[in-house]
Parts: sequence; structure tokens; C-alpha cells
Amino acid sequence: MSKQDGRDRQVSDSAVDDSSATVLHIDMDAFFASVELLAYPQYRDKPVIVGHKGGRSVVTAANYVARRYGVNSAMPMSLALRRCPDAIVLEPHMQQYKDYSARVMKIFGDITPLVEPLSIDEAFLSVAGARKLHGSPAEIGALIRQRVEAETGLTCSVGAASTKFVAKLASSMAKPNGLLVVPHDDTIAFLHPLPVAALWGVGAATEQSLTRLGLRTVGDVATTPLAVLKSSVGEASGQKLHDLAWGRDSRSVTVEREEKSVGHEITFEHDVTDTARLQSEILRQSDEVAARLRRAGLIGRTVVLKLRYTDFSTVTRSRTLAEPTNVGRRIYEEALVSFEALAKSGIRVRLIGVRVEQLDVEGSQGLSLWDPDDDWREAELAVDSVAERFGRGMIRPASLLKTGNPRKTPTPPST
Repeated sequence: MSKQDGRDRQVSDSAVDDSSATVLHIDMDAFFASVELLAYPQYRDKPVIVGHKGGRSVVTAANYVARRYGVNSAMPMSLALRRCPDAIVLEPHMQQYKDYSARVMKIFGDITPLVEPLSIDEAFLSVAGARKLHGSPAEIGALIRQRVEAETGLTCSVGAASTKFVAKLASSMAKPNGLLVVPHDDTIAFLHPLPVAALWGVGAATEQSLTRLGLRTVGDVATTPLAVLKSSVGEASGQKLHDLAWGRDSRSVTVEREEKSVGHEITFEHDVTDTARLQSEILRQSDEVAARLRRAGLIGRTVVLKLRYTDFSTVTRSRTLAEPTNVGRRIYEEALVSFEALAKSGIRVRLIGVRVEQLDVEGSQGLSLWDPDDDWREAELAVDSVAERFGRGMIRPASLLKTGNPRKTPTPPST
């Protein structure tokens, strides 16, 4: 059974005191699947999976009916159809999702200028200054839900709390199509019975570390000596988990969200064993990442290579540069070093990706007296100017012309 199938849904009644819950987290319900179902209303009560039907494709999204069969996003389509053989598979349409996202974000912006988008289908809102115009936080949450459904045909869930962390938890527990308010004074009572996995940043490895200490609930984490937590999960993580377990989260809603990384990745239709082909794909992705960085006026200091093998195990390797860059050749050379360290006899790669992290605005670092990538930068800027006029792809590295662009199933670029 999916962890997000709506069976444990919680919502607030009208009597709750919401005066302190001025941070809203709004999350669209099964967004991609819901957008697709606008064109197929007859399937609303049936299990629906969004994704490509190819044997090596993965699930892009699933509606709540399909989730009750244990279907989740990023799952191999073959496994999803074994779990739910009667599911209806609909092809994804990314431009439609972007269009509906823009309409939803506009509704949020009509309520308050303090909107922090987290992804295409969720955002934080600060409504402290909107109460005189639109009412209490609960009334604002209800208004947003009503407008989203009336103007788009989609539904969303809203969590309201005094902090971002608790508001996000509340929205996930209100799914689908619900509103859950957690007043400031009720934060501890709300948090402490939850499993440790509810804490932000607790993945499988951290959860195992906490379980070995006998910590199974957020309350257990809260009452554990801080020194014990730090020795188990590390100095920074221990402090963060301790703070969150007591409802402490100092982050405010920020209108401008910094992009944390720029990347591309693909899932091959068939496992790739040819290292030359993999190297060619690394070059292609490095050039695309660099072009995106230059268009955004960004540079990055860390190059990350991601590989997923045929058994679905995934590894990443990163290399940090002395000088940040947005030059494709530099990104490629660093990613290639990581690849050569990972490449081994009989390698079978299912997915490969390149991304650049530790971003900064180009020019903010000052000018280096010696730039080893100067020639490559000039060449790539020339390619950018051609692409602007005639479209990217008119000029490509010769090595890519030799191998062509392999058929693949695209996955959304990381941001």
C-alpha cells in the first residue's frame, strides 16, 4: 500500500484556533494524474498511472486509486502493472502541467505576494499580512482550495501552522483535498506521536540509525539527549533533528528561491554497456547543463555524476572545482573523471545523469587572472548565439555526430 494513498487523511474542524498558523503549505493532489484526468473524467474512480508504456519506463505519477495498490512515482512501469494490472496508463504531457501550475501559482499570488514555490505543484505562503483582506488562515486555506477547483478543475491540500516544517507535514496528512490546521500551542502534541521518518531529512539510513537507538517516534527523538543524537547521526543532523522534534524551524517564506542545482539525466530504453556511448552521453548532458547555466546567468562549483545500474542500485560521485564554471567542456572533463573511477568490466547502466551544484551568479566571484577554459568558453558562447537564431542542435561536438543521440526515455531535469 502506498504511504500517500489518502487512507489516513486528517482534516480540521471549523472550531480550531488558527490565529498562529500563518504559514500555509499548499500541495496539489496527484497533480500530473489529475491534469490528465481532466480529459478523461470517466476514469476518475479507476486506477490511473501516468507514464510511457515502454518496458523500461518508470511511473511519472499515479492517482490515489492506483496508490492503494502500492503504485508510486519513479517505480518501474513493469512493477506498477504487476501490482495493478487493470490500471489505465496515460501518456504524460509536461507542457500542460506547466500551464496549470502557472494558473495555480497566480491564484496563490492573488492572495498574498509572499509565495515561495517549491516545485511545479507545491508552494509555501505567508498569510500573516493577508488576514485583514481575506480572513483567518483557515478561511484563506478554504478560499484557495475553492478557487483552485473552480478555476482549474483540480484539487489541492493545505496545511497551516506556525512553521514551514509543520505546515508541510499537515498538508501531507490532509491529502487528498483537505485542510489541516496545527496551532502553535498544539505543535508538540501533533509532532511527538509521529514516526521518526516524518522528520525532515530522515531517509532510510538515518531512520535505521535512530531505530538502533530505540527511537521510533518524534517524541523519542525529542527526549533523547542531544549528545546521543549527534554521536549517532552527526553533529549537524543531530542538532537539526532535535530542533525539529521540538517544533523549532526558523525558516521564513522567501519569495525568490535559489536554484540549488542544474542537471540532466536519462533512462535508457535498454541497459548500456558500451563505455564510449556512455562517455558520449556525458558529453551531451554536460553541454546541455552548461547552456542552461549560461542562460540563467549562473556558474557552479561542484560537478556530480549519477549512475543507476541494471539492479537499480544508484551511485553518485562529485568533484569540486577550484573555480566555478558554466563551460560544458570543463563539466564534461570533471564528470568523466568520476565515470572512469566507477566504470568497471561488465558495467550495465540503466540511467546516467550530470548536474552542477553550489551555484552562484556569474560575475559575483570576480575575475580570475587566468582562466584555463577561456577558449572553450568563447566557442560555447558562439554556439549559444547560433542556437538562439536557429535552435540548439545545429552545432554539436563531433563525437556526438558520430554516435548520434541514443533513443531514451526522458526524465525531468533536476533543479
